[in-house]
Order: sequence, then C-alpha cells, then structure tokens
Amino acid sequence: MAEMTSRERVWAAVNHEEPDRVPLDLGGGGSTTLVVEAYQRLEAFWGLPRREPRIMSKAFRLAYLEEEALVRLGSDTRPLGVKGFSRTPSPTGDPDTFRDAWGVVWRRAQYPGGYYWELHGHPLAEATVSDLDRYPWPDPLDPALTAGLAEEVQALRAGPYAIMADGGFKSFWELGYMLRGLEQLLVDLVADPEFVTALMEKLLELNLAGTRRFLEIAGPHIQVFRAADDLATQNGLLISPEAYRAVLKPVYKRYFDQVHALTPAKLFYHSCGCVNELVGDLVEIGVDILNPVQVTAMGDTARLKERFGSQVTFWGAIDTQEVLPHGTPADVEREVAHRIHDLAPGGGYVVASVHNVQPDVPPENLLAMTAAVRKHGRYPLARSGG
Repeated sequence: MAEMTSRERVWAAVNHEEPDRVPLDLGGGGSTTLVVEAYQRLEAFWGLPRREPRIMSKAFRLAYLEEEALVRLGSDTRPLGVKGFSRTPSPTGDPDTFRDAWGVVWRRAQYPGGYYWELHGHPLAEATVSDLDRYPWPDPLDPALTAGLAEEVQALRAGPYAIMADGGFKSFWELGYMLRGLEQLLVDLVADPEFVTALMEKLLELNLAGTRRFLEIAGPHIQVFRAADDLATQNGLLISPEAYRAVLKPVYKRYFDQVHALTPAKLFYHSCGCVNELVGDLVEIGVDILNPVQVTAMGDTARLKERFGSQVTFWGAIDTQEVLPHGTPADVEREVAHRIHDLAPGGGYVVASVHNVQPDVPPENLLAMTAAVRKHGRYPLARSGG
C-alpha cells in the first residue's frame, strides 16, 4: 500500500478501514501527551538542552510537545485547543494552592522527583439549587478563549497531520464533582437528585455555548474532537448504570448531538477505568472513539474488539501501570504487538498509551513503543501477537 499522510492514516482508522499502518498518537491531546517531567526526561535522553515546556493543562501538569519531538516520535496527531480566560481567578493566599477558572482549588502534592495538583477546595460543596444562578461561572464566550484559533487551525490544516481538537468545555460528571466534591455528589444522586439535575443542566448550558463558539471556527477543519469524563474506577463504575442512564446519559446526548451537528470530526470520549457496562450506551449517544482503553481494568482486548469493534474505534491500550514504567523495551514491544493484534484488524485502532505518560516511564520504553508500532503495525497485519 502507498504511504499515507498522517491525516489520511488516522481518518481511515477511525472510519474502520485499514490504512497503510496503525496510527500512533503521542502528544495529540490532554489524554495522550506527556507530563512535564516525563517530557523533560525524554528531551534529556535525546541530549536536548533543558527547557520549561509549554503547558497544556496546569492542573494535570501536561506538556505540549514541540514539533521536533512529535516528528521524532512519529506521532500522527497534532493538538488544537482553547486559550486561557481573560479573567484571572482570585488568588488563594497560599503558594501551594491555586484556584482555576471554575473556582475549584487545587493543592500541590509532592512526590519523588516532582509534584502533582490534587483537588483541595470545592466551591459548591454547600450550595443549593438557588445558589447556582448566583455563582460566578466562567464566560464560555470569552473572546480570549478563541483568540488566534482561526489562524492556528488553518496552519495545522495546511500540514499533513490529523488535528485533535479540545474545545475546553466538555465535562459534566467530573467537573460536577470537582465543584461539589465527589462524596457529596454521590450522596446527592440519592438524597438531592434535584440539585444534580440542576447542576448538570447548568454545565450543559455552559458547555454547549463554549463548544459552539469553538466549533464554529474550527469544526470544518478537524478530524477528532475530544470530550472527557471519568465515569469509572479500576474495578467498576462510579455510579450505577441505571443512575448514569437516568441522570447523565440525556445530558451527554444533547451535548454530543451538537458536536456532530457542527463538525464532521469523530467524537473521542475519554473515561478511565472499567467502562465496559456503558460502551453500548456511549455508542448509542454518538461516541465514535473510546479512550484510553485501560487494559488493566477493561480486560481482554480481543474480547473488546469482538464485542464492540464494529461500533467504536479504540484509542490507547498500551499499559501505563506496569509495562511502560516497569517493563523492558522487549516487554513494551510485546505489549504493542499484542494490542495491535487484538484491536487493529479491519481498522478501528489508534495506538496510544493508557493515559498520559508519567515521569516513571523510561525514555527507552517510550521509544520502544513507537518503534514497535512501525514494526508490527504495517497492514496487512501478521496473524500472531508477537
């Protein structure tokens, strides 16, 4: 088969066609990039001078990869996102905390060799339904969010890569528990469902407005649009399937319907954990791509392909809990070959790490992953996992 461009390769895969090879995503968005220390470690391995990366997400400490790094890694994707709000959140008075645009407070949590931010303050923890109209919500139509977006998307469109877009306004359940507190929101599902419904409706109003503005500019030019909400843990769903279908599914459907109306891009949905029970529901309301395919939670990838492979594209599946951080380069190659064997026949698979690459992943293993995609991902695929 003739060599495809990255955009052609990704587009074929997400349309369940076999491209020239299985696509690779590293650095394409907020679920598939590297955290700051992991990126600095990779650049040091390459012998590049130390520099402070451009930040994709302050709270999650995600790095934008420079074009040189994306080319070296062989990534088929390029990220596109909103800029910052013009309104600066009020300071917290504590240098080890910060308040984001939604009013959520984050606290620095140290670990050997770096730090993360963890949830610390929930501004709606004691709110009632009537408080929601008085809360100082961020402005989804803030012109600063889309400043320069038209020029940026046109520049990316002129290149050969698949554009992964993130309009910023895309979360409901996860943003809800950041604002309310996870325990309290779980209690509310039973004790105060009126509040949960009102909160979800308010978040839907804001997300629809912000996403419409973003997609009116970028929608015609992108190939993948990212939404994200963690619905599960390692062992199962955070809420019952019945609660999801009654409270959250209708909200997501209205949001996804708007996305599909404004762009031909495929809808990429990220949820960590074991979401097996909800894959059919997600497909029903418009999800085209499922990420991150957390293999330690979701189980046998061959079985996943058998059950859902005709309905959804799998994006991810390279284990970040054991293989990438603790395995050898040979282990990583076997992992990549295994997932390609299980998920890639007939298209419908894009290789990526299960969530963002963490600082404990040796650069040698990350490069072994990219090399294995080139070695084992050429169509027609070998019919064995090794």
